[in-house]
Amino acid sequence: MGYATTRVLERVLASVGKLGAPAATEFEPACDVAGGGVLAAVPALLAQGLLRRPPSYQLPQGFYGIDSIFLVLALMALARIRSLEQLRYQAPGEWGTLLGLDRIPEVRTLREKVERLCQDPGRAKEWNAQLAKEWMACQDSADVYYYCDGHVRVYHGEKTPLPRHYVARERLCLRATVDYWVNAMDGQPFLYVNKEVDPGLIATIKNDVVPWLQQLAAKTAEQEQRLAEDPRAHWFTLVFDREGYSPELFAELFQKRIAILTYHKFPKEDWPVEQFRAYRVELAGGQKVMMKLSERGTRLSNDLWLREVRKLTDSGHQTAMLTTNFSAPMPVLAASMFARWCQENFFRYMREQYGLDRLVEYGTELVPDITEVVHPQWRRLDSQIRSKTGQRQRLHAKFGAMALSEGLSEDEVQTYERRKGELQEQIQHLNVEIDQLKQQRKQTQHHIPLQSLPEEERFTRLRTERKHFLDTIKMIAYRAETSLVSILREHLARSDDARTLVRQIFETEADLIPDMTNKTLTVQIHHLTQAAHDQVLEKLCAALNETQTVFPGTDLTLIFKIGSSQFPPGQEV
Repeated sequence: MGYATTRVLERVLASVGKLGAPAATEFEPACDVAGGGVLAAVPALLAQGLLRRPPSYQLPQGFYGIDSIFLVLALMALARIRSLEQLRYQAPGEWGTLLGLDRIPEVRTLREKVERLCQDPGRAKEWNAQLAKEWMACQDSADVYYYCDGHVRVYHGEKTPLPRHYVARERLCLRATVDYWVNAMDGQPFLYVNKEVDPGLIATIKNDVVPWLQQLAAKTAEQEQRLAEDPRAHWFTLVFDREGYSPELFAELFQKRIAILTYHKFPKEDWPVEQFRAYRVELAGGQKVMMKLSERGTRLSNDLWLREVRKLTDSGHQTAMLTTNFSAPMPVLAASMFARWCQENFFRYMREQYGLDRLVEYGTELVPDITEVVHPQWRRLDSQIRSKTGQRQRLHAKFGAMALSEGLSEDEVQTYERRKGELQEQIQHLNVEIDQLKQQRKQTQHHIPLQSLPEEERFTRLRTERKHFLDTIKMIAYRAETSLVSILREHLARSDDARTLVRQIFETEADLIPDMTNKTLTVQIHHLTQAAHDQVLEKLCAALNETQTVFPGTDLTLIFKIGSSQFPPGQEV
């Protein structure tokens, strides 16, 4: 049966296929349950849609029900158990107590359940889209901003020679796959698109992100009226970095009534300092700062008219931004553009805390033969051009640094002239080589179908269904954690400590006190490390109790308290 199994009859019946329904969720009084504080996230998980899944998600009859599987995966993410294999080193009985069972599934069983849930390709994408539509509809702002950026997931395995991508955080070109995420202004995720062969941000926005947003983003009656009355009005604003700079893309989105907000990739000369004024700008996190801003209209190469907003820093640097959002005030646009770092912070936090880049399964699948990839010869020529251009820049710097000072002897002057001549000759030689390589690159086809690659250079892609399924659960867990953080921030002197405090609550022991008469399940979280944190936890418990959340699979309403090991008479453990 395994460790911590006490419900023997039900398990025997399940093993022979005679258990008509999954084992019932039944709580018993329990004292000092390790990590019991993670149950504080249950109301938020349910509110974020953890159990609102497509009907196609089904499991065969067994001891564990599908709700228990979804719940344990979400609680694992919040408890920072970054993979199914790490569950081997967790106490199964303690975790079972948190779920109203005798123990949680062992790793092999849980892996089999996840494999069954992920056997149909595209199902996780459907679930992610369903949740994204609900999350997008909950935004209360009249002017909605969506942030799109790519995240490179490095692959160190040997199953397939994936294409190389530049990894900015490591400053190296490594074999990897790219996910393009769409987030809210505060960094909360909506959805992502995986690209085994990266077509670039511009192509992904055109072919994937915009069609998804057009299908999922809500459009109110007020917006419909504004779009009909004003030809320059927009539905929502899409924010991205310089990689997405394309006048053609800007014009295409403008025709679809989608505004863009991005950095100007080719700004002209600096504007006069006198044109900048100081504005009080409220950032995405609620902080208020002073920014020196200025605005002009500008026309791009395709005759598209946009707003250009610039920020002047204390050092004198001017950051140029472009937008087709003609209604938002200049300070709001500046705050919205710099809020893009919330998405970068989200990527970093998810990598470190949720194991976003971990490999979920060891397997590959075929890439469609018509998928276009970069021609290997074009890539090699481009690499040589970059290398020789770098050499030329270093020689130019060395050439410019050489100066002829006064008082030199005739021999020293001759040596100086000789070195200058040698450097100039090397630069001219590199100029010829670079021009020849550029001509060869121009004559080489940039992209070719995968089937045209030599056999030794073809590759497959990593399986994506299980990864997308677990990542969707991690999105739910992150959004649930963020909702708890937002409650704590209202009562903390240092708002930046909120996430650390939430993680501490998740790790704290708790007592479970079921009351079958009053239909309640009291989760009594033990005291934290200091009284100030206990006071904040009490506020959180009060907010959670107002939700009147019923634990899945039971009729018990969750009640959260702070304290330890105080059971009513007759319920001692």
